[in-house]
Amino acid sequence: MSIEWLRAVLGWSAILNLLFVSVWFALFRVMHDRMYAMHSRWFQLSEETFDGIHYGGMAAYKVATWLLFILPYAALRMAG
Repeated sequence: MSIEWLRAVLGWSAILNLLFVSVWFALFRVMHDRMYAMHSRWFQLSEETFDGIHYGGMAAYKVATWLLFILPYAALRMAG
């Protein structure tokens, strides 16, 4: 495993993860009422709790993407 290969994997993983969270956000904005109706059948959630769970999940996902993919990618770019 070379540094170039690792850098490429980290870069593409970062792009795919940011694309995933962007699609999640777009679907959440566009289909909010449908998603809430579906989940409220399964769980007793208020709309505010539902929104908080999704926004918290998106924030945690973005932080994990930065820590696990983008920052190591940047460090390898600077080191190499």
